[in-house]
Amino acid sequence: MQKFLILTVAIVVIGIGCKVPTMEMALFKIPFVDSEPAEPDKNDINDDDLGFESETKVDTPFIGDMTTIAGLNMITLEGVGLVTGLNNTGGDPPPSRYRSTLLDNMRKRKVTNPNAILQSPSTALVIVRAYLPPLVRKGDKFDLEVRLPGNSEATSLNGGWLMECYLSEQAIVPGRGVLEGHVFAKAKGPILVTYREGKAEDQAGLVRRGRVLGGGLSLKERNLAIYLRNEYRSIRNSKRVASRIGSRFHAYNPYGRKEPLADPKTDQKVELKIAPTYRENFPRYLQVIRKIAFRETSVAQRIRLEQLKDRMNNPRESEQASLELEAIGKDAIPVLKSALQNKNLECRFHASLALAYLGESDGVDHLAEAARVEPAFRVYALAALSAVEDAQASVRLRELLNVNSPETRYGAFRALSTLDRFDPYLNGKSMNDEFMLHQLETEGDSMVHLTNRKKAEVVLFGANQQFRTPLAIRAGNHILINAEEGSERAIVSRYGVGLSDRRQEVSLKIADVIQAAVDMGASYPDIAQMIMQAHRQENIEGHVAVDALPRIGRTFVRTSQGIEGVSEERSRISGGGISPTLFDVGNDRHESSDSTRDKNDDTVSSPTKELSETERIDAEISDLLRSN
Repeated sequence: MQKFLILTVAIVVIGIGCKVPTMEMALFKIPFVDSEPAEPDKNDINDDDLGFESETKVDTPFIGDMTTIAGLNMITLEGVGLVTGLNNTGGDPPPSRYRSTLLDNMRKRKVTNPNAILQSPSTALVIVRAYLPPLVRKGDKFDLEVRLPGNSEATSLNGGWLMECYLSEQAIVPGRGVLEGHVFAKAKGPILVTYREGKAEDQAGLVRRGRVLGGGLSLKERNLAIYLRNEYRSIRNSKRVASRIGSRFHAYNPYGRKEPLADPKTDQKVELKIAPTYRENFPRYLQVIRKIAFRETSVAQRIRLEQLKDRMNNPRESEQASLELEAIGKDAIPVLKSALQNKNLECRFHASLALAYLGESDGVDHLAEAARVEPAFRVYALAALSAVEDAQASVRLRELLNVNSPETRYGAFRALSTLDRFDPYLNGKSMNDEFMLHQLETEGDSMVHLTNRKKAEVVLFGANQQFRTPLAIRAGNHILINAEEGSERAIVSRYGVGLSDRRQEVSLKIADVIQAAVDMGASYPDIAQMIMQAHRQENIEGHVAVDALPRIGRTFVRTSQGIEGVSEERSRISGGGISPTLFDVGNDRHESSDSTRDKNDDTVSSPTKELSETERIDAEISDLLRSN
């Protein structure tokens, strides 16, 4: 009996011992996601492949190590439009595919007698081109380029208005001619031709082309896409990448539900939406995503945080360290805040950037300091301040409106208007829904700022600026502004064939004259030309600037403490190589290739790729105005 009991116990123990490993193996066979196949893909990444044999081994693989990003290209759109309101500088377009297309569009819109309209000297056929930027949302606006065809009898687009037309992708197919793709946008608005004055023969090329600021309206949305490299391509890895991005970045739908911003579409493609915080700086968003850990244990992350703390205090490594910390998220905030105590501005600057995009305001003062004293940091500092929803950020931006540097002042204005476009301090007023007029109560030198890109607005730094007398300027083809020497009033008059004559007396304040001219039908291009004419005639006391925006690619002097003492070297902020969206001048295609210095900055802009004829002219205009 005793032997029987011993044998029974032995059998039970052996049975239990056999079941335990079986249960363990079952636990380890739970798939990463329910929809994955039972058999692993040959490209699936295992923990051992990534160096996770030990929890304390820090060899973190990043998403950027195994992916590439697509969708950063500009989509070229084109269409044919009709310009009206010309002062007898239009003409009947000769037979061409453009004329046939325009006539077809006019008939579809049920326009009566379209041929008679095209024959009028007040109209002209134009080719409209636009470049749809990455991450554009439905309803977003962008600039248009408008030009007369080479064989057009029209001589000038000055004073013209582009009637609504549609823009689509186009391609030349051998044997089939030009084929149109999907319609992406519609376009309309007043045409800004040139600020220059001079002889008619010198203006001939300039007045045949122009731009409509914010005249394009997107009808579609563009998202980015992340593609796994071939050696990592698999359904499992695609879902892991989407899961890692989604755990770091998410948004809320109209019902208040949290939604990840990454969606795996195939075994190689992950569609990516932009986080709202990075709306005005998507290049940084992409930099941070590339620094998200593909797989990392909590123990390994804590060890890496300690390493990053040391790197944050090293000027040479602080930029990359801040991106890694920003990618980690809230757990990295204490490390970033500790770097704010560093004596080196570069270290404080990078820590403040990351904190700003993490929703923390502790680095606001350091960002304002960087924008004020270091031109190479300015563009990134101002963009980051526009993302901090805190009263302290608004206060610091208002202070920057008073400095002498034109690009710092206007850059701060744009950041402030992005932070809260209804801020009463901006004192914005819509001018016939065409452009905005802002009168700012600022200190320092007075300045008038005009825009030549993205959106039409006039900003008066110094609300009570007045025109000097004697004054004789024009606002477009039909509006005159006159004031005798010593007079305290200006006469704004309108004359023109088919127009009722009007006359109004106003004060010499620039804002009052602009309002009177707009009331008589002046457009933004008319007002811009009026201000530039007054500036050349020395009727404006302060500085006049056009698109005075901070730029990327500037160098700065990096100081570091070593064994042999303090060393200095020239360096640049990488910044992803693309300007923050907030300060993107013409989507970086129109970046000036000059080495122009801001009047109050000691900085040199880096050269960019060669410009087209239109872009070169635009750059020359902006450079000439800045030098004035």
